[in-house]
Amino acid sequence: MAWWAEAALAWEYGVLAVGLILAIWASGHALAYKRDPRAATLWIGLVWLLPVVGALLYSILGVNRIRRWAVSLRADMQRVAAEEPTARCRAEQLTELLGDGREHLEDLARTVDRVASRPLVRGNRVEPLIDGDEAFPFLLEAIRGAQRSIAVCTYIFDADAVGLELARELGEAVRRGVEVRVLIDATGVRYSWPPILGTLRREGVRHARFLRLFPIRRVLSMNLRNHRKIVVVDGRVGFTGGMNLRMGHWLGRRPRRPVRDVHFRLEGPVVAHLQEAFAEDWQFTTGEALRGETWFPALPERGPVAARGIADGPDEDLDQMRWVLLAALSAAKESVRIVTPYFLPEAALIAALNVAAMRGVRVDIVLPSRSNLPVVHGASRAHWWQVLEHGCRIWLSPPPFDHTKLMVVDGAWAMFGSANWDPRSLRLNFEFNVESYDTALAGRLEAVVEEKRARAREVTLAEVDGRSMGVRLWDGVARLFTPFL
Repeated sequence: MAWWAEAALAWEYGVLAVGLILAIWASGHALAYKRDPRAATLWIGLVWLLPVVGALLYSILGVNRIRRWAVSLRADMQRVAAEEPTARCRAEQLTELLGDGREHLEDLARTVDRVASRPLVRGNRVEPLIDGDEAFPFLLEAIRGAQRSIAVCTYIFDADAVGLELARELGEAVRRGVEVRVLIDATGVRYSWPPILGTLRREGVRHARFLRLFPIRRVLSMNLRNHRKIVVVDGRVGFTGGMNLRMGHWLGRRPRRPVRDVHFRLEGPVVAHLQEAFAEDWQFTTGEALRGETWFPALPERGPVAARGIADGPDEDLDQMRWVLLAALSAAKESVRIVTPYFLPEAALIAALNVAAMRGVRVDIVLPSRSNLPVVHGASRAHWWQVLEHGCRIWLSPPPFDHTKLMVVDGAWAMFGSANWDPRSLRLNFEFNVESYDTALAGRLEAVVEEKRARAREVTLAEVDGRSMGVRLWDGVARLFTPFL
């Protein structure tokens, strides 16, 4: 046999050996560390069907490295926290705040006490802001009035008309002597080109990118994102919800790609929870600890709402949001109203939704009729029959695309923030939500949901079952990627 033939044969055997070793490693890792058996099965199948390539994809997309990195980094740093709140609200005090007939929400509060790392605090004012038309003017006004500090954490900060205006106002604040910190996700900052970073640099605004790593490690961590939307001004006024900093949310300016959303302005002790979440992410990214009165002033009570900030992420906060959703569905007695742009619930959440409906709870789920991510929409549609057949109701809202993330239970409890009903939000992303107990606020938010539902059309089980074969195949293929959509 010629030497070149022997070399080729040796090369083939070498590739097969490497492929076998990688497949065994990836399969063993998936079996040992994937908590969802469906995700483990999908990855193992992909690893063996696509030798070498499948293992490489698993290494890039399937391995959660950020929990190990975050825990190791935070092991040597003091956890950022405001002083112990004087407005702590015990579960047994909720009936006094909410009135008779809401005693069952005490159990929900006790459950979240054991899940979340932050206490429930009373004395907050929470104001819903509909779309960027209401949110951006309030945000700009707060930035212009800042005297001590501004903290901004966002997934997307576009270099469009809105983003540039915000950047200039942040620069003006710096020139007034205000301490300004801006944290943008390293993936989200690339949604516009050129990115906003150059403008922030020219304005003298201190900024950083979350998970900005060397090229190889960036590829390995690109599946993990900081999806939180937090702005805190002077440590006293907070903004959070689902809105990114981009033109599309300001509908009155007629953007090319309009997006509806609901954001929130907060005052009171719960603002410290927003600031703590930002300060931890900033320290994780830059090593700088934000402490003292500049960032954490004393916060007097400002309103009637009991509230709590809930951080969720693939580090020590893993699964907090998932447990809160399950607890809220279990506690519901009358109604559950959900608005979300992406609906890909796991089996446990599907079961909880169905059990609530079968107990006689009215469960309404409002989704956009046209998604900005067709694959996600197809995967979502493949799940609908599982909740429709047990009495949940699904409504499809007309364009423009609705990015709202909102849940209201029994007209007294509400949760809002950055998390979606999908595996990415509940397992991979760093998210931040706020739970609130107040009948007046919940009533206003139920009116928001009802306005969306009134414009939407209901989806029936017969409609879902009557999809064409082509649509079924598309939805089925898209559903295979649910664990990491």
